[in-house]
Amino acid sequence: MEDEKIVALYWERNEQAIAETAAKYGAYCHTIAQRILGQQEDADEVVNDTYLGAWNSMPSHRPTVLSAYLGKITRRLSLKVWRGRDAQKRGGGQVTLALDELLDCIPSRQEISERLEAEELVKMIDTFLLELPLTERRVFVRRYWHLCSVAELCEQFGFSKSKVESMLHRTRKKLRKRLQKEGVFDEI
Repeated sequence: MEDEKIVALYWERNEQAIAETAAKYGAYCHTIAQRILGQQEDADEVVNDTYLGAWNSMPSHRPTVLSAYLGKITRRLSLKVWRGRDAQKRGGGQVTLALDELLDCIPSRQEISERLEAEELVKMIDTFLLELPLTERRVFVRRYWHLCSVAELCEQFGFSKSKVESMLHRTRKKLRKRLQKEGVFDEI
């Protein structure tokens, strides 16, 4: 079924919307949740919560890209569950590693709220990503949005570990410089 028709079902409050969403995007949402959480049961619960989140939010929102909308809900819910867990259980360490790598180039939430609106930061990062070469952008997004491990990126792109790590390091460094240039936070 086409995305527009699925969204229309949500707006009509037709429960078939959830079944159609599960059929078309269930595996996609489950992959996101599983990658972050690393546990089947938690991922299943988050995917079900994603459908509920879509059900509750769609009467007021009409997403233009349903897959991105569902992915965002799934990712947000997964990270919420992940944060609530004991540090020992955090997705095999990949979530912690990926988020820690970004700490040096993204200011704290408090600093952001004091210096600019979050929407402006999102626009800056989107613009930055669009200016990157396609492969570099894909590697960066797969690491920091999809939370792929370095080993998974090596396999997906056919690169050595050192090439992937170097590419990510250079991209983070470029992002940090860009955000400093834009005045998001001061140089250290």
